[in-house]
Amino acid sequence: MAVLITDECIDCNACEIECPNNAIYDAGVTWDYEGEEHEALSEDHTYIAYEKCTECAGFYDEPQCTLVCPSEAIVSDPDHQETSEELLAKKEHLDLVGR
Repeated sequence: MAVLITDECIDCNACEIECPNNAIYDAGVTWDYEGEEHEALSEDHTYIAYEKCTECAGFYDEPQCTLVCPSEAIVSDPDHQETSEELLAKKEHLDLVGR
């Protein structure tokens, strides 16, 4: 299951610092993937680019962003669910193409 940042976010950027995939961006900031720039997914608060999020699979046992979030604004996202195998395959792909 993927994670998402809710409106409870206080924009402290603790999660962004901990993300090994560079999948977390400040509000309003565009994000890149495989050399293409994409529009910001949120203008209101920090957000996660799902294409780059592996829930820290291959790095840690659990998503580090959820551990460091002081406002508990990072929760499971029922709209973006992936198996452990899918997350590890995504990590391998990111390793190949760069983050």
